[in-house]
Amino acid sequence: MSDDPKLAAQRRESLGSSATKKLRREGLIPGNIYGHKEETIAFAVSSDTLNPIIASGHKVVDFSLNGKEEKAIIKDVQWDTFSQFVQHFDLLRVDANERVSTEVEIVVRGIAPGVLAGGILEQTHHYLPIECPVIRLPEQIIIRVTDLKLGQAVHVSDLDLPKDCSTTLPGEEVVVHIVEPRKAPVTDEETEGSAEPEVVGADKDADEE
Repeated sequence: MSDDPKLAAQRRESLGSSATKKLRREGLIPGNIYGHKEETIAFAVSSDTLNPIIASGHKVVDFSLNGKEEKAIIKDVQWDTFSQFVQHFDLLRVDANERVSTEVEIVVRGIAPGVLAGGILEQTHHYLPIECPVIRLPEQIIIRVTDLKLGQAVHVSDLDLPKDCSTTLPGEEVVVHIVEPRKAPVTDEETEGSAEPEVVGADKDADEE
C-alpha cells in the first residue's frame, strides 16, 4: 500500500482567468497534469486537501481523476503575491518503477558549536551522486551541523537518504568537518622585525667612556 498522500481531482471544463477565479472562490485550486506522452489534463482539487500536502513538503502523490489513479510529482507551484495561498500548480506523471542516476545538492544548515569555538567549517562535497526511484528523488540533501564540534565530521554514511536511494561515494568519505584555523607562516620580514631593537645612543656612550 502506498504511503503517498491521495489527491482526488475533478476535471476542469471551463478555462481562463474568470473560470479559475470562480474556482478559488469555491475553495478549489486549478492545476494541470502532464507527462509520459499522455494528454495534458486541466483539473481542480480542494484547497483543504492540497494545502497540507504542500506544507508538509511531500512531492509525490497518488493522483486520481475519474476513477483512474497514477503517481505524480508536484511541480511549478504558483503562489499569490504574499506567498500565502496556492494559485495554481502542475503535476508530472511518473512511473513508480523508474530509477534515475543524478547529482543532488548538499545544503548545510545551522551554526556548529565548533565554529563558535573558533574552528572553520569546510564542506568537501557540494553535490552527492545518487541513484534512486524517480518518485523518491530529493531536491536537496540537508545536513544540520548544530551538534558538530571542533575536530568532528559528517561522513557519507551519516547522511539521511530517502528510501531506496544510494550513492556511489564511500561511506567513510567526509562531507563536512570542523577544522582548526590555519596559522599564517612567519615571514623573514616579521622575523627581522622581532629582533632586539638597537638602543639609541649606546655606541656614542661607549666611545665617550
